[in-house]
Amino acid sequence: MKLKTKLQLMGTWIAAGMLATSCSSGTSDGTVTVVDRPDTQSTNVNYVSYRAPLQPLNFIKLPVGSIQPEGWVKRYLELQRDGLTGHLGEISAWLEKENNAWLTNGGDHGWEEVPYWLKGYGNLAYILNDSQMIAETKTWLEGVFASRQPDGYFGPVNERNGRRELWAQMIMLWCLQSYYEYSNDPRVIDLMTAYFKWQLTVPDDQFLKDYWENSRGGDNIYSVYWLYNRTGEPFLLELAEKIHRNTADWTRPSSLPNWHNVNIAQCFREPATYYMLTGDSAMLKASYNVHRLIRRTFGQVPGGMFGADENARMGFIDPRQGVETCGLVEQMASDEIMLCLTGDPMWAEHCEEVAFNSYPAAVMPDFKALRYITCPNHTVSDSKNHHPGIDNNGPFLAMNPFSSRCCQHNHAQGWPYFSEHLVLATPDNGIATAIYAACKATVKVGEGKEITLHEETNYPFEESIAFTVSTAGKVSFPFYLRIPSWTKGAQVSVNGKSVATTPIAGKYLRIEREWADGDRVELQLPMSLSMRTWQVNKNSVSVDYGPLTLSLKIGEKYEQKDSRAAAIWDSKWQKGADPEKWPTTEIYPTTPWNYALVLGKTDPLKDFKVIRKKWPADNFPFTIGSVPLEVKAFGRLVPEWKAEESGLCGVLPEEDAVKGAKEEITLIPMGAARLRISAFPNSRE
Repeated sequence: MKLKTKLQLMGTWIAAGMLATSCSSGTSDGTVTVVDRPDTQSTNVNYVSYRAPLQPLNFIKLPVGSIQPEGWVKRYLELQRDGLTGHLGEISAWLEKENNAWLTNGGDHGWEEVPYWLKGYGNLAYILNDSQMIAETKTWLEGVFASRQPDGYFGPVNERNGRRELWAQMIMLWCLQSYYEYSNDPRVIDLMTAYFKWQLTVPDDQFLKDYWENSRGGDNIYSVYWLYNRTGEPFLLELAEKIHRNTADWTRPSSLPNWHNVNIAQCFREPATYYMLTGDSAMLKASYNVHRLIRRTFGQVPGGMFGADENARMGFIDPRQGVETCGLVEQMASDEIMLCLTGDPMWAEHCEEVAFNSYPAAVMPDFKALRYITCPNHTVSDSKNHHPGIDNNGPFLAMNPFSSRCCQHNHAQGWPYFSEHLVLATPDNGIATAIYAACKATVKVGEGKEITLHEETNYPFEESIAFTVSTAGKVSFPFYLRIPSWTKGAQVSVNGKSVATTPIAGKYLRIEREWADGDRVELQLPMSLSMRTWQVNKNSVSVDYGPLTLSLKIGEKYEQKDSRAAAIWDSKWQKGADPEKWPTTEIYPTTPWNYALVLGKTDPLKDFKVIRKKWPADNFPFTIGSVPLEVKAFGRLVPEWKAEESGLCGVLPEEDAVKGAKEEITLIPMGAARLRISAFPNSRE
């Protein structure tokens, strides 16, 4: 096996983590520096990060359970536990234990759905330290251990054209990795080692040839690295090369192997993952290219995603096109992984954009149902067939707990994985906060000293973030803070004293000092209104307030239906599932949605007024009734812009469409609007 040493050197300019100092100050209180990336010249002594010849990670995820979310994120996790995620085992036929493919040799169901669900369910159990959920997780994992074969293979045998299809195993490997972080069970290492040795014996012409596994081989490589960093077995690097050469080519400059929305959101990171072995900067650039390529045509919309419904189609680029819930959570996971691989703050910012604006509206506020497709402009959420307006034939817009076989299970990873990346370790034995939300993290710093970092904030709905260090004794380590690109005039203080170095948007502020118990860092991220124009989509506009994108506040009428009658054709549910306990919800507009925004000619947002409201008592800000922020603006009705024959809102009207009288309208954060107009026709005056 040849490792391209020359190419390793070529790649360092993008992800080696140079300090790239813009400005700094040093005092008796420590040194404050502006940097582009963490310093990767050191190796973290507290956490498993990387083993040569792999490239060093810029950020290191803490073991699951190290971070305890608070505030609205904790509330979301509790809703998951009490809602669809926690009770899916009572509903989904795919999770029925009798004759399940993960519990019974030759079982006939659940090969993909079980690991999809367990990937998030198990991590949710560890984060919440829920003994009942942990026991349920272990039941399934014991089935995994029992399925191990003498040749190293494990799990269901799912043959396609005489070849074993390995996609389900890729997902289950991630479940095992999280379980190992939680338990240190040595059986995980033994099983993965034996399985990867088996993979190495499979001839190339029989390896990763089916559609899903071929697209998603990058997930397999990621698990190979995870094991290599713990065991150092040389054969694993050979296997990584084999997986890459048998995976779909995500390095093409102007086309993609396929246009399936989940594959794109999940697989664009494969070249960057392979870069960690080769150091070939072309691989890293390829992942950036795919991310931008899909958005140049199909992503000219707010919310961070792209209009692929299920598959992107030429001519279907309007913001009424949506994305699967699977695509949302896989994009968030990819952003989190790319952040750790590269250190690029852009990935943290993009993860926040999807998490705050697109993902919350894909589920019901009580987390007891979700919909398959969610769109930036989404004006009805019913059980009708909206094809060809969207790519799918069937009832794909309703909130149905029995439907969407993939998203029904795969949604579970979204908020647990997000929570696990709120505090990260750095190669220089420090800590970083790149994605912001309230939490407490127990983390080792310096030469193994354990501290607690307490983050208090209502971000992204408020501008202030405060961190308090709890430590039994003084300890020196660097603390990195991401300064978002959208903020102006960010301020940082330590123990009430402003740091001398000016934070720079789009970079990190690195504070290195001797920290004492009770030390407090305060970060102010001023938010202001801004506007984006989507030229490809008829110069439509969207309005942002800091990391939040705003949508028209549309009255929502909820109607409950029998979930069995409204389910997608391939849905299955357990005999004992109670449809009255788990109804489908359809959502209809009760107020007009077809508005153009009135914008000033020289100062487009001059008449927009931000109004802050009381924080919700239940800590859940993602409904139209509880969202603690709204913006008053002006709009004009566009009569010709209305629902078309498939029942979706029509494509955006032409700029010169006739518009009605000027009237006041209310905008709210996009994530709280399950019906929304987020890309508006504009009306200048």
